[in-house]
Amino acid sequence: MIKLTEQAALKVKDMLSEQEHPENLYLRVGVEYGGCSGFSYSMGFDEEKKENDLELDQFGVRILIDQRSQPLLKGTVIDYKETVMGGGFSIDNPNATVTCGCGSSFRTATESGRPDENC
Repeated sequence: MIKLTEQAALKVKDMLSEQEHPENLYLRVGVEYGGCSGFSYSMGFDEEKKENDLELDQFGVRILIDQRSQPLLKGTVIDYKETVMGGGFSIDNPNATVTCGCGSSFRTATESGRPDENC
């Protein structure tokens, strides 16, 4: 489904360690309508696994993906890179045919979304 690199997993674990009761938390990865190109990525911690969620475990990080997001994220790689300017997660989605310059939104061949002129 998706791949979390080891570097990204280490960063997520570091972020989890700062949370209250990290053992109860999942990393929820999903897609929402909106953004410059039609869809935007969402990532955050969640305590609740829903009935139709796909659960993955990669490098000890428990990941949830909702049913609607699964086809849009198939084959996606999430990485984390440290740079001189700081660090950040990068998302490489093979389903994205158009991406916004900021990299946080995308469009697929089957879901055109509504591009925004203010990107």
